[in-house]
Amino acid sequence: LYGINVIIPRYFTVYGPAGRPDMSIFKFIRNIDTGKPIPVYGDGKQTRDFTYIDDIASGTVLAMGVKGYEIINLGNDNSVGLMYVINLIEDALGMKADIKWLERHPADVEATWANIGKAKNILKWSPGVKIEEGIERTVKWYKENRDFILSLREVE
Repeated sequence: LYGINVIIPRYFTVYGPAGRPDMSIFKFIRNIDTGKPIPVYGDGKQTRDFTYIDDIASGTVLAMGVKGYEIINLGNDNSVGLMYVINLIEDALGMKADIKWLERHPADVEATWANIGKAKNILKWSPGVKIEEGIERTVKWYKENRDFILSLREVE
């Protein structure tokens, strides 16, 4: 209407170094490392479109140059199982998770998945970091910063 460019990037389950401490991957790493239980709601078969922070950053920078009005999904275009992610974290830490099975929350969705067609077409962007590599990088960062991370107040 007024010639203002409005680009809205929609992020899908962002994770990586210095991630939000209230997000699942960060909490899983910390809990496995410190021997605390991981709460898993339902049967653990739910899937999420986890997206590594470097991919989110590159997509966001590209979106800044778009003219017009667009809502653009930035995701990994691949939904992976929650238990698979927990197993990757266990392998990266060399420790087993203590899983606390809880009743499925009625508001919890079974799957999230980003349709990144606009990101591919408009931004010429695709995610580059697979979940396996992203978890390795995130756990490596966690280990390098463990003392600092454990000094922070836990987020419930």
